[in-house]
Amino acid sequence: MKSSPQFALVLAVIILWPGQVASAALADLAKAHDEAVRMLSGFLKIDTSNPPGNETKGAQYLKNILDREGIPSEILELEPGRGNLIGRLKGNGQKKPLLLMGHIDVVGVERSKWTVDPFGGVIKDGYLYGRGASDDKGMTAACLQVLLELHRQKVALDRDVIFLAEAGEEGSMYLGIDFMVAKHWDKIECEFALNEGGRIFEKDGKIEYVGVATTEKVPRRMLLSAKGTSGHGSQPRPDNPITHLAAAVAKVGNWQPPMRLNETTRLFFARLASISKPEDAFLYTHLEDPALGPLVQEKIRNTKFAYNSMLRTSISPTIMNGGFRNNVIPGDALATLDIRALPDENMTAFAETLRQLINDPAVEIVPVQGNPRPATPASRLDTDMFQALERIQQRLFPTAITLPMMLTGATDSAQLRAKGVQVYGLGSVSTDDDGARMHGNDERVSVAGLGKFLEFLYEAVIEVAASKKNG
Repeated sequence: MKSSPQFALVLAVIILWPGQVASAALADLAKAHDEAVRMLSGFLKIDTSNPPGNETKGAQYLKNILDREGIPSEILELEPGRGNLIGRLKGNGQKKPLLLMGHIDVVGVERSKWTVDPFGGVIKDGYLYGRGASDDKGMTAACLQVLLELHRQKVALDRDVIFLAEAGEEGSMYLGIDFMVAKHWDKIECEFALNEGGRIFEKDGKIEYVGVATTEKVPRRMLLSAKGTSGHGSQPRPDNPITHLAAAVAKVGNWQPPMRLNETTRLFFARLASISKPEDAFLYTHLEDPALGPLVQEKIRNTKFAYNSMLRTSISPTIMNGGFRNNVIPGDALATLDIRALPDENMTAFAETLRQLINDPAVEIVPVQGNPRPATPASRLDTDMFQALERIQQRLFPTAITLPMMLTGATDSAQLRAKGVQVYGLGSVSTDDDGARMHGNDERVSVAGLGKFLEFLYEAVIEVAASKKNG
């Protein structure tokens, strides 16, 4: 494959920007790029669909690479076959560690709907295809490649750099991040972490922004349960639970919870407006306008679904169950609500608001119990890590901007933020089409884009973790 010229350039004269160290320019990024693509292709060939996971197979593949380089690592399992891999480069201890992380498991596939083998690691038309290419084996491979480059270049470090490839992110957190935090916190304790969740957004061949996730919404599932009297379908009843449930679902599905901006989303929309076409910029700059705000929000609701979800706690009815025969009125019916709450949402008060909205004693709201991801404060925008990410963006992509983002989905960053870690979500170069393939068919990552991301990630780590040049 042909690497872009920017990776082949070896600087004879090193120009230092704030916080940069000389070693940042010494890595052969063209070679590293090609190696990362080969590594990722092989990684994608290992089926780690969750369930059942089989993450240890993927962990061993990555561990073999670390073993060849002489980098200490270990695989830790809560259950057989569900392994988490940890590797570490030691620093001088002047600063707390930096954690580079990604997950090994992937969601399942509908093979008949893919145009390539989802576990073939196929490169076609400038893209590397496979389940997990973007979620999240691409991030994991890039983090491992950065660790290799730091080791090979013998970069002096002010802080340990830890690599974590985890199990169970796709719905089995107890096997992965929960297990690591509860039982092996001493092995991953850190000041900063770089995880999945952001992206380098490209449109019409131009990088428009580098999205850095600083917070995320919190999954909070609820059920709507309707009960009535079962009977013969030939004799309609006013307490038919399906009728009551359908009316309740319609009310909830059509309701917009109130907009509430936070530090991340307020800055996100302000900066997004600066690179948007005038009609879109108008929407983003008038969200809180007393007169135009409601109209603006309704426009966003109907045209920009992801941005609308960033503005408020969202509700999506996703499953309805009721009845077992076409001639029997059932005695009960059930609907599932996928609620993605703003981090500061009071869910007890929110459930009461839903009760008042539904206003039907035949319908009960039932919160789903379990071990959900915690609601945590956002990672700060004034840290050395976030400021380094902004500086690297300005240097590598000078016509773009950095956008702090609130994810509408969820990652394992929440468990780290709950421990006080400042976590920032990153991602490779992608377009809207690439993003739509995540968890979908023909998932892929741009080969050239992976190289740009690798350079971005490597230089950010250098700036925050490497010892500064004296004099």
